[in-house]
Amino acid sequence: MSVVIVGGNECMTRRYKELCKEYNCQAKIYPKLTSGMKNVGSPDLLVLFTNTMSHKMLRSVLSATKGQDVRIARSHTSSIAALKTILENHVAENFCRA
Repeated sequence: MSVVIVGGNECMTRRYKELCKEYNCQAKIYPKLTSGMKNVGSPDLLVLFTNTMSHKMLRSVLSATKGQDVRIARSHTSSIAALKTILENHVAENFCRA
């Protein structure tokens, strides 16, 4: 399962990746607005940490994934506990479908 995380704390990037690895997910993390965000691809899950992202960043990511079958999870907090809850909910759903 591929996961793209947008927003969050820059210093937590390594911990986000480690947690995603525990759930057998490949993660791309964009804590800042970069030109590479237009090449997000088509992830299975898009995680948006809305408290730590600008409106421009949000619009950029949503327009890059427009028209694709991407599940979007929004969280106001960018903590490890919030990401863990999101992954538990969405990874469990993904395994139930398979």
